[in-house]
Amino acid sequence: MTTDVRDQFSRPLQDLRISIMDRCNFRCTYCMPKEIFGDDYVFLPEEELLSFDEITRAAEQFAALGVKKIRLTGGEPLLRKDVPELIASLREIEGIEDIALTTNAVMLPKQAKPLYEAGLERVNVSLDALHIDVFQEMSGRKTSPNAVLRGIDAAVEAGLGVKVNMVVRKGVNDEEVIPMARYCKEKGLNLRFIEFMDVGQTNGWDFSQVVSKKELLERVSQIAPLEALERNYFGEVASRYRYRDSDVEVGFISSVTETFCGSCTRARLSADGKLFTCLFSEEGSDLRSIIRDGATDGQIRDWIQGVWGKRDDRYSELRTEESARNRRKIEMSYIGG
Repeated sequence: MTTDVRDQFSRPLQDLRISIMDRCNFRCTYCMPKEIFGDDYVFLPEEELLSFDEITRAAEQFAALGVKKIRLTGGEPLLRKDVPELIASLREIEGIEDIALTTNAVMLPKQAKPLYEAGLERVNVSLDALHIDVFQEMSGRKTSPNAVLRGIDAAVEAGLGVKVNMVVRKGVNDEEVIPMARYCKEKGLNLRFIEFMDVGQTNGWDFSQVVSKKELLERVSQIAPLEALERNYFGEVASRYRYRDSDVEVGFISSVTETFCGSCTRARLSADGKLFTCLFSEEGSDLRSIIRDGATDGQIRDWIQGVWGKRDDRYSELRTEESARNRRKIEMSYIGG
């Protein structure tokens, strides 16, 4: 009999991020800088991607081991055809309580309603600036932020919950912090500020470009007084606050200045079936081969449990300028957020 992983480890497995596509509509400087990933970049062939049936089967085994939350990511997950069909399948899995999707929102005007009807509960939208020049500098493309804002409006109209994620990079888009906070407060949208992290090898990270949670909190408090909120669950990564004059929340994800490795409950599954136990991993474990080699459900659960049980990830706690430069890490575009 398979022992419940939650009984063995202080960091339970309860949150699964599944990348279903390895390419974005536009590439942000955070994960896919244009000077590295040009228009001729070769992406994964379709046969190397996990099929929807394989994703659902894997998710069933994760759920049996305690996973309650699934978020679909990319690249841009909405570039994958028939995503509502996958969401409907995931919705049927016993134990899954929350299904979300991370997107750049460009395709939401057409897809928000079918996604909601299939059972999607919310979307996390990446938006790093409202000013078009800053937005384009962060994205590395000529896309307008209005395309993202239209997608957000479509999601709200369809009934989806919306969280806006803003990666803040000093000297690039930090002057957009107050305008973004004001916009989200006026629209009733929960906003998450994310410290600029050294994910992958190509985003040009150094510590001098990090705007800390402390500084961000001080800036946002200029709009209206904030009050701290209790964590919703063990392993929640955002420190959450609420404006005292409204129900709108602001969160801060501080992987650099206030690390949370000790309470991390997230596993990540890449589009080609590699299992990662940390966002800053150097390599993953090949779940796709286990599935395609004919493993039973029990064997898949035992394999997942074995990988998770051996995890000793503490990268954010141990990070130094030197390790950030020298350690080879997977790209955000491959593993998702």
